[in-house]
Amino acid sequence: MSGDAKTQPSLDRADVRVRHDAGFAGAVRGFIDRVRSGDLGSLPVVVGLVLICAVFQTLNPVFLSSGNLVDLLFDSSTVGVISLGIVCILIVGEIDLSVGSVSGLASAILGVLWVNAGWPVPIAILVALAVGCAIGIAYAALFNWLGMPSFVSTLSGLLAALGLQLYLLGASGSINLPYDSLLVDLGQTWIMPHVIAYGLVLIAGVAVFVTGSRRAAQRRVAGLTPPSTVGILLRALLLTVALLFVVWYLNQDRGVPWMFGVFVGLVVAMDYALTRTKWGRSMMAVGGNREAARRAGINVRRIYASAFALCSTLAALGGVLSAARLASSSQQAGTGDVNLNAIAAAVIGGTSLFGGRGSAYSALLGIVVIQAIASGLTLLDLSSSLRYMITGGVLAVAVIVDSLARRSRVSHGRA
Repeated sequence: MSGDAKTQPSLDRADVRVRHDAGFAGAVRGFIDRVRSGDLGSLPVVVGLVLICAVFQTLNPVFLSSGNLVDLLFDSSTVGVISLGIVCILIVGEIDLSVGSVSGLASAILGVLWVNAGWPVPIAILVALAVGCAIGIAYAALFNWLGMPSFVSTLSGLLAALGLQLYLLGASGSINLPYDSLLVDLGQTWIMPHVIAYGLVLIAGVAVFVTGSRRAAQRRVAGLTPPSTVGILLRALLLTVALLFVVWYLNQDRGVPWMFGVFVGLVVAMDYALTRTKWGRSMMAVGGNREAARRAGINVRRIYASAFALCSTLAALGGVLSAARLASSSQQAGTGDVNLNAIAAAVIGGTSLFGGRGSAYSALLGIVVIQAIASGLTLLDLSSSLRYMITGGVLAVAVIVDSLARRSRVSHGRA
C-alpha cells in the first residue's frame, strides 16, 4: 500500500506532463493534420497577400505607406460588404450574379429619394435596403417553388435591376449627393479617434481569449482533448499585438476609416451567426448535403430564402456605401468589375464554390487581396488590363486550391 501511495504522485505528475505536451505539441500536430486533410483555412490567402505586398513594395515603396493603406481600406469597404453577401449564397451552393446591379439600383434609389424627392436620408436608405431584400426574396421564390436555377434567375435580375437603375436616373444619368452630409463624410473623411481604435483592438483580443477558453471548456466537458490555456492566451496576445501595430501604423497618416470599421463589424456579426447559431449550422448543412439536411429536420426552403435575401440586402447596403464613397448616384454605379470582384473576393478568401464551407472572414481577406492588386498596379501606372488578368489568375489559383483541398478531404475521409 505504501509503495502504491508513493508512486501515485509521480503518476499524477506524468499524467499532467502528457496533457501539457498534448496542449503545445498537439496544437502543432493538429494544424499539420488539418493541412494534410485539406483543411487549409485562410493560410493560402494570407501567404498570397504577403507575397503581393512584398512584390509591390519592392517595385514602389509607396505601396505600404500608411496613407496608401488608409485609401485601400476605404476602397475595400464597399465591395467588401457586397462580397459578404456572396459568402452566404456560396455556402448554400448557389450563386447571385446580380449583386453589382442591385448595388447600383440601391445607389440610384438613395439619390432619387434623398436629393430629388427630399426624403430624410435614413428613410431613403431603408427603402433601398428593403428593395434589395425584396429582390432576394423573389429569387428565393423562383428557386424554391419553380425550381429555377439561381444562375438564370439572378442573371435575369441583373438585367432588370440595371434597366430600373437607368430609368430612375433618367437623362442626367447622375445625382450628386450633398458633400456636407454625414453619409458622404462616412464614405470619404470619417476616421476613428485613436483611443477608440486601440480600444476596439483590445476588445478583440479579449474576445478571442474568452471564446477560445469557452470552446476549450466545452471540449473538456465532452471528454475531448482541449487546447492549452497558454496556447489560447498566446494566440490572443499575438493577434492583439499585430492589430495594435497595424492601428499605430495607420495612425501615422489619418487612421482607421469608420467605413472600414462598419465593414469589419458586419464581418464579425456574420461570423458569429454562421458559427455560433442554429441558422449558421443549418446553412453549412444545406450547402454540404441538401437532402441530408432535409431529412435531419432543417427547413431547407427557409434557409435558401434567408441566404438569397441576405445576399441582396448586403448588395444594396454596399451600393449605399458606394454612393457615399463617390458622393454621387450614377449610371456607372454597380457596373464594370463590381460584380466580378465581389464574387472573386469571396472565393479568393476561401469560401468554397462547392457549398457547405466558408467563412465571413473570406470576404475581408479576399477583398483586401483584390484591392491590393488594384492599388499596386495603379501606383505603378500600369494598364487596368493587367489588373483583370492578375485578378483572374489569382481567382483560378484559389479555385484550384479549393478543388485539391476538397479532393484531399474526400480521400482523407475514406482512409
